[in-house]
Amino acid sequence: MLEARHLTKRYHGLLAVDDVSFEIRPGEIFGYLGPNGSGKSTTINMVVGLLEPSNGTLSLYGESLFSDPAKYKRRIGYVPEEPYLYTHLTAIEYLSLVGGLRGMSRQIVAEKSGHLLRLFDLWDARYNAMAAFSKGMRQRVLLSAALLHNPDLLVLDEPFSGLDVNASVLFRTLLRLFVLDGKMILFSSHRLDVVERVCSRVAILHHGKLVAQSSIASLNLEGGSPQALEQVFARVTQQEDYTHVAEEILTVIRAEA
Repeated sequence: MLEARHLTKRYHGLLAVDDVSFEIRPGEIFGYLGPNGSGKSTTINMVVGLLEPSNGTLSLYGESLFSDPAKYKRRIGYVPEEPYLYTHLTAIEYLSLVGGLRGMSRQIVAEKSGHLLRLFDLWDARYNAMAAFSKGMRQRVLLSAALLHNPDLLVLDEPFSGLDVNASVLFRTLLRLFVLDGKMILFSSHRLDVVERVCSRVAILHHGKLVAQSSIASLNLEGGSPQALEQVFARVTQQEDYTHVAEEILTVIRAEA
């Protein structure tokens, strides 16, 4: 289980994340949502150990991030929103580098890398520099790297960005099967339709604070009537009704030049 307790992050007086607590259970895909600037990425960077919290604790199956950072991080796979890679490397070279940094044997890395590149339809481009890869191809390399060491927790930040339809269907299926092994996924996305399909529970962040945390079914039935996750999200984050803005835009473009 991942346990985040009272996570707080301040940047020179700015409170980016304010006393956030949640847990992710084995076998669960946990959605982490919020508008831009709400503190989602800051939270994720704390969970994976890239940022140190100003206050609060993080533990994975009882192993604290702060008592043994290396051991904690070895149990996590991470796919960031932007597919930043060493693009002068080939896909094979990048996976070899990641496997080596994780202390995996060369033979195991080579075997797993070959299988993953074939399954993610990257085999024919395995010796090409990743500078020539599309965003979707880079995303698939990052996912391969995140899965290479069979992590207990997979952290995904906008993982469907750049993926085509076939890759997206494969990815959704993979996530569902991954957690059947007792694994966990922290899933952050603006694609509320995807979140609603793949996540069992969600937390919604607004101005650095959690404003909702429950199962998808419970959130959708708040107030006694069925609601889509998009409606719940708009309500708890006090989202503006943009109808009048859309109408004004149409008025402008309809005007004769």
